[in-house]
Amino acid sequence: MPRLSEVITALDALWPPERAEGWDAVGTVCGDPDQEVARVLFAVDPVRDIVEEAVKLGADLLVTHHPLYLRGTTTVAASTFKGRVVHTLIKHDIALHVAHTNADTADPGVSDALAGALDLRVLRPLVPDPADPTGRRGLGRICELDHPLTVRELAARAAERLPATAQGIRVAGDPEALVRTVAVSGGSGDSLFEQVRAAGVDAFLTADLRHHPVSEARAHDTVGAHSPLALLDAAHWATEWPWCELAAAQLDEISDREGWGLRVHVSKTVTDPWTAHAASTHPSPTTAPPTSASRAPSSFTETPGAPN
Repeated sequence: MPRLSEVITALDALWPPERAEGWDAVGTVCGDPDQEVARVLFAVDPVRDIVEEAVKLGADLLVTHHPLYLRGTTTVAASTFKGRVVHTLIKHDIALHVAHTNADTADPGVSDALAGALDLRVLRPLVPDPADPTGRRGLGRICELDHPLTVRELAARAAERLPATAQGIRVAGDPEALVRTVAVSGGSGDSLFEQVRAAGVDAFLTADLRHHPVSEARAHDTVGAHSPLALLDAAHWATEWPWCELAAAQLDEISDREGWGLRVHVSKTVTDPWTAHAASTHPSPTTAPPTSASRAPSSFTETPGAPN
């Protein structure tokens, strides 16, 4: 069995920590470099449910996409929920390693996995890494479909292929507009509208889209001769979970090549914070509201417990 230091060296080759954003917190959070590693668990979030899963699985290493301490801390006291995570990991000899923005821009990276889940053909990065002479690394991906779909059909594909969440897929734009090219960015992507418009794609699929950036993007597309950009907003966790499967496959390949015999797992525990969705049924302000007696109840959908 390999030592933790050997496995971390392999992971750092996939996602070099020096390629993370300056504000990010990536790398090994806890773990003895000399401990042996036999079982590895990949997940998006280093939260209590995932740590408990790692304990039950008998994992020696937990690899997550999101950092545990993004903004630093002055305590790891077990009276805090993050401190409890650290205590539990150390108590059970489980190391924690984080690959965040260095995995976002990797080749392949988070957005490649998202594109793969949706059967999109990757053409190039949305925001290329100027330090990459091959032009393959960078943030987000510009993709094309094998055949055109309507925005409605693309949203349905995303809802079917990505892990189920309470949010599902929100759409801004004409549901019947045809889509041939798509920009995707796993995680929060509403800071990328300028690059998306410059790419000239028909649609942009990402997460955490906010009212004002979306409103401004839609207003921008009413000016000029270009076609309006359709926006598809998925849950943050759902857009990043496919990376866990990609990363696990990458570590499996390394393990086979090195003869390590690692057992690599991907958590299917849903850690998206939203747990239910109530569909709006109240009429629009331009329509007279029904009486309380005649108003239909809102539909209420709970989030399933595991990805598709």
